[in-house]
Amino acid sequence: MTPIISEGYPFIFGCAVLTLLLAWSAHPYIAVIPLVLMFYFCYFFRNPNRQIQLDDSVVLSPADGTVTDIIPMDSDEFVKEPCTKVIIFMSVFNVHVNRSPIQGKIKLQKYFCGRFRPAYKDTVGFENEHHLLGIENDRIRISVKQIAGILARRIVSYVTLDDQLQQGELYGMIKFGSCLEVVMPRTVAVTVEKGQKVTGGKTILGRIKD
Repeated sequence: MTPIISEGYPFIFGCAVLTLLLAWSAHPYIAVIPLVLMFYFCYFFRNPNRQIQLDDSVVLSPADGTVTDIIPMDSDEFVKEPCTKVIIFMSVFNVHVNRSPIQGKIKLQKYFCGRFRPAYKDTVGFENEHHLLGIENDRIRISVKQIAGILARRIVSYVTLDDQLQQGELYGMIKFGSCLEVVMPRTVAVTVEKGQKVTGGKTILGRIKD
């Protein structure tokens, strides 16, 4: 596992080359701008090494960010029973790689090419570009939706239908500010609150009720 996700290399190397060109052909002070951007891209595309505590009785957060809403729902396209949606907003300063909340097989995958409204708007899950996964195992089925924002212009996925995911395994990322929606059945007791900071692969979003 590399400390910087591969999608960041073009941005980082591009800024490095521009820094050298400006330092040589213009003025070192001007070269500071792409240099700062280069360091920011190293920071944004970071992929911290995390030890995942595997537990099939919990649903882990798929991303770093802030819980902006917790919404009860009558049903869901994949869960198909009373459920709860947890929305996590990722700022441009959060880690942007996404991890599987549970162990299971991908039984649903959909991509929607939509608009690029701010990721905190209520309707972005329907209007904006998004990538939906339905993950299922012997105990539970959940859906996870990556949603692009006003700056996020590309959703990256490393997986496809019928892939087997381990809990906490990287499955994708979104570039530059975005949000994720996790839908869990009511058999899962939500353990986070609105406004709470969460960490991908670490924070427990919910526990399966016995």
